[in-house]
Amino acid sequence: MEQRDKRFSRWSNAGVWHRVFAELAQDADFEEVFLDSTIVRAHQHAAGAPKNGSQAIGRSRGGLTTKIHALVEGLGNLARWQLTAGQVHDITQAHDLIEGVPAQTVAADKAYDADAFIQTIVQAGAEAVIPPRGNRRQTRDYDQHKYKHRNLIERFFCRLKEFRRIATRYDKLASRFSAFIALVASFVWLT
Repeated sequence: MEQRDKRFSRWSNAGVWHRVFAELAQDADFEEVFLDSTIVRAHQHAAGAPKNGSQAIGRSRGGLTTKIHALVEGLGNLARWQLTAGQVHDITQAHDLIEGVPAQTVAADKAYDADAFIQTIVQAGAEAVIPPRGNRRQTRDYDQHKYKHRNLIERFFCRLKEFRRIATRYDKLASRFSAFIALVASFVWLT
């Protein structure tokens, strides 16, 4: 068991898992993409890593948490992701996730309803399928039929959290946690 942990650690530090994921993700179907995030509860022993950068663990109502911001392609496979502390809002990572993605449709929930973000999507030549927030002064239309496909990202998160090491973050280092996400996302690509 200890030997496997050391091997995973060495391969994580060498970027092996991210390269495997990147190779598989080249086959992504970017016709429509879906954005969302999920919160992962961090185990109490996950805190306390050496302070050599952010470890993507923050305090929120649920205690220590990490948020996985994800971009899922049209077939329900992970294409990109970023880790942040649990209290970070979804919209803060949205621009980086869709940058350079040749999508025709970008679907997300109401958390992504911001004029600047919608304008970014439209300028990229894509359609924004984001329902308007209830407190919007000027309502805006969106394609409700296309929005129904957004369940692909929710199903991906359910599949991702079937792996105990992701459902509860035990890793102290964000790089190690991210490497395991790359490993699981690669597994999902292959199945």
